[in-house]
Amino acid sequence: MTAEATLLRELDSEVERLLERHLERAKEWFPHEYVPYERGREHTEGDWQQDDADLGGAQIDDAVRSSLIVNLLTEDNLPYYFRTVEGTLGKDGPWGEWVRRWTAEEGRHSMAIYGYLMTTRAVDPVALERDRMAQVTSGKIPEPPSVCDALVYLSLQELATRIAHRTTGAMIGDPVGHEVMSRVAADENLHHLFYRDLAAAAFKVAPDQMMAAVLRQVSGFEMPGFGIRDFATHARRIASAGIYDLAVHHKQILVPVVLHQWAVDKMSGLSDVGNKAREALMVRLDKSARVADRLLERRCHTAIATSY
Repeated sequence: MTAEATLLRELDSEVERLLERHLERAKEWFPHEYVPYERGREHTEGDWQQDDADLGGAQIDDAVRSSLIVNLLTEDNLPYYFRTVEGTLGKDGPWGEWVRRWTAEEGRHSMAIYGYLMTTRAVDPVALERDRMAQVTSGKIPEPPSVCDALVYLSLQELATRIAHRTTGAMIGDPVGHEVMSRVAADENLHHLFYRDLAAAAFKVAPDQMMAAVLRQVSGFEMPGFGIRDFATHARRIASAGIYDLAVHHKQILVPVVLHQWAVDKMSGLSDVGNKAREALMVRLDKSARVADRLLERRCHTAIATSY
């Protein structure tokens, strides 16, 4: 039996426990109940214009629109996430049961967000569909190289996605849009808690391997939507609005998960290999903290300057 298979087997009981906890906390909901169908009308012929949007009187800027597009297209790549997660964690027993449940819940997200965007005409439907075809056809997603890497990446990514959805919803200015994104974010939060606590259990079984995985994933983290067409442009807009940038990533993801929940800086039971990985990780986190502080300071100065 390989080391990967041994780790998965040793975590079986924890997966069962966390799956049971998840099912107790998860709320049944229906995408059609969140979509404002009464705002829907046929799209007029010709090019879509921003004035076509019906967002309850709110006006969204390019950054929020980019975030909505990225959030939806990220959810649309679900077939590839399922393939990767099932291939890494397995399709049998509690692992397979979790992966299938997770996939079913994630499938609702694109339904709700897409319905909201189409009925409100918040984005260009033609451009959106072309981007979706390009995204799903390319199938570009992060591919964690091991079970440990997958648990770390999914823990960080699910929290990042929750934050991106919730912040985007708050910035739409439309109560219905806010409700849609908050509902999706609530699912993502439960997914994050599952992976975060499973990763904590994995630290007890394979501390050296997990520490090395945290170092790799913190150093090379990419959001799952990196393969979206014009992603760099969307990402710059999203960052400029403070929806999601390196400061958010450090302050709201790395610090609470890596340092507070997993407490890697205080962890015992590591070999020389694990300790070296932790040392490199702490250097990386220190650098990340300095970058985050500079970004926040720059954002504060910009806000002060624009207030005059």
